Amino acid sequence: MVHPRGRPEVPAEGTLGVAVVGFGWMGRVHTQAYARVRHHYPRLAVRPELVVVAEEVPGRGEEAADRFGFASAVRDWREVAADPRVRAVSVTAPNFLHREIGVAMAEAGKHLWIEKPVGLNAEDARAVAAAVARAGVQGAVGFNYRGAPAVEAARDLIAAGDIGAVTHVRVRLFSDYAAHPESALTWRYERERGGSGVLGDLASHGADLARFLCGDIASVTADTAVFVPERARPAAATAGHTRATGGERGPVENEDYVGCLLRFASGARGVLEACRVSVGEQNAYGFEVHGTRGAVFWDFRRMNELGVSRGTGYQDQPVSTVYVGPGDGEFAAFQPGAANAMGYDDLKVIEAYRFLRSVAEGTPYGATLADAVRGAAVLDAMERSAASGAWVAVDPSV
Repeated sequence: MVHPRGRPEVPAEGTLGVAVVGFGWMGRVHTQAYARVRHHYPRLAVRPELVVVAEEVPGRGEEAADRFGFASAVRDWREVAADPRVRAVSVTAPNFLHREIGVAMAEAGKHLWIEKPVGLNAEDARAVAAAVARAGVQGAVGFNYRGAPAVEAARDLIAAGDIGAVTHVRVRLFSDYAAHPESALTWRYERERGGSGVLGDLASHGADLARFLCGDIASVTADTAVFVPERARPAAATAGHTRATGGERGPVENEDYVGCLLRFASGARGVLEACRVSVGEQNAYGFEVHGTRGAVFWDFRRMNELGVSRGTGYQDQPVSTVYVGPGDGEFAAFQPGAANAMGYDDLKVIEAYRFLRSVAEGTPYGATLADAVRGAAVLDAMERSAASGAWVAVDPSV
């Protein structure tokens, strides 16, 4: 164990010792969220203290400790589970490690903030959820898009009946992060370590948004495709979406694209489409929700705006642009007035706040392991449908 800054072994009274397991891009985002959270939420009852970062790539953990102020850096995440200084853990490691690490941290009595999709399938998500329930700790999941103030405003608008009864929904998540033919064959493209491809990466957010806005999904029929069938293996450790040239080529084992029809428990219909190789699309995420009297539209690239149509016109009814403001979601913690922009990292600060508030008060706030299980059940149903070509019911159990 390394103590690069000579920090005390036990966090001071009133602080909460936190750890981050896995220090790629998402580990950095979690760390920065912990550092910022009390700037935006000064009345938060606990003060997070960065105790230890666990990262198996040599030198990466030590660099993170030096840059962000962790008291310790270790190579083995099991040292985090055994560390009495740590009371809460962010798990930002690859998908195939989620179940083992998540269960171990819960069994060690650590509160858990874990990135989606929580494992490789619904069975993994259920195992982590069960461990959290047995241990009596708090469990939060990284469904950050539902925390955007505009998304929460849209949910309130839908729940209030402002657009009437929901009839049909479209959720899209298009990105070009894997479009380059020289993108390295990392764990993301391997079935054993990454599980599903764009299903777990992007469609998991889509399924959560659909559920968050419009309620449970009852059944699905899906089609998937691989458009870049081979990639080069990287010669060294990677972070993010690295390119590789000249290396041994291997097969892409999971899907680049999914198109899915949804039937909601309410009777509404929907379409969910996601692709990681969409040339010309950068984080083109969003939704359209149509009802019997109106509609609401959101695009992540204009994160602080909603398109809203409501009234009694039915035909030729206009769409207005609404800028969310301090009365919507957590907007007031970041900006003083409407049309002052928030960004992606702010959404992770909101997650950090709700996770730490859950720990302080013993009551869950934000997305929980139950949400992860229900979302993973939708993804499992999509996989089964893509294999069979049939409509598949979504397992409603948590």
